Amino acid sequence: MKFFKTLKGKKLKLPLFFPDATRAVVRSLDSGDIENTQTKGILVNTYHLYRDLGEKNIGRFDGISQIMDWKGAIISDSGGFQVMSIVKSKDGNGKVTDEGVEFFPTRKKKAIFNPEKSIEIQLLMKTDMIVALDDFTQPTDDYEAAKETVDRTLYWAKRSKKIFDKKTKGINSYDKPYLVGVIQGGKHQKLRKLCAEKLAELGYKSFGYGGWPLRQTQGKPDEWKFDYESAKTISESIKKYEILWGLGIGKPQEIVGCHKLGFNVFDCVLPTRDARHGRLYVYNADSIDKIDVTKKDFYSFYTASKVINLKDKSCVSKACDCLLCRRYTKAYLAHLFKINDTSAYRLATIHNLRFYSILMEKLKERSG
Repeated sequence: MKFFKTLKGKKLKLPLFFPDATRAVVRSLDSGDIENTQTKGILVNTYHLYRDLGEKNIGRFDGISQIMDWKGAIISDSGGFQVMSIVKSKDGNGKVTDEGVEFFPTRKKKAIFNPEKSIEIQLLMKTDMIVALDDFTQPTDDYEAAKETVDRTLYWAKRSKKIFDKKTKGINSYDKPYLVGVIQGGKHQKLRKLCAEKLAELGYKSFGYGGWPLRQTQGKPDEWKFDYESAKTISESIKKYEILWGLGIGKPQEIVGCHKLGFNVFDCVLPTRDARHGRLYVYNADSIDKIDVTKKDFYSFYTASKVINLKDKSCVSKACDCLLCRRYTKAYLAHLFKINDTSAYRLATIHNLRFYSILMEKLKERSG
């Protein structure tokens, strides 16, 4: 059984799922609500907090955890995905160079986001795991385009490691945050392997599945499936690791599949975003004890807002012990969605987060 260590001296059993608290908040919940779902940690977004709070305001506190009074683990992404999305979108305004990402957060303001800035902000936020800035490979990139992103990712990873080592010099290794190198290369397995091996040579001990984890179905350009081949290549290319992070991987069946390959950390916006749209995750079992995540259809979706639910006196799930399922009926939740009351989003989000914390509990049981 592997553990995740926090800067506050806690050891958390792996695997772990970190819901996205992008701007230091899981929408519609407070920190107490998150704790009550038995969620062990959250993920915050470096770029958004840098833009919204600013370095000076972040620096006034003892990290993001103090700002939001969060007692659990906190991990941060590099902010690169958001910045790259701005630049690489169809109407993107900016450019990616070896120096960093040049973009325009407003029409009149130009900004440059580089590996050093990303690491400095993450260290200022005092998160338990930080990520080196990377140049993500588009799923449609050919070999040459993908190689360019891998080469730049490795160059930035080298710079990230250098500034990280400089800023954490003299700190005991146990008291340092994890530094994650992101493995890019898209559908090109040779590049995935190369990126993983080169990151290890740079001294990285924790790794992330980078880019879009999807692949076009051959002969069906509009059909996309999860790219397990790349997940397998990544896991097989690394001899030893502390953390193997499925960045943005959040569908329950894909989490189970990647966990079998050795991945032990996951994050995604899906459970919280779906909850606000009335889409709840429900185990196909009569109790928590009877949940079997090895079954093909171990869960299903429940649409809370359907009018027919206004007549239903049962709970959303018997295989859940969250606030919603312990206290309220399907009828009441349907009513809350019908009148657009914000408590509907709160209760649905609490339920979905508890679904994911139960999923982690079941995977821990399987890994011993």
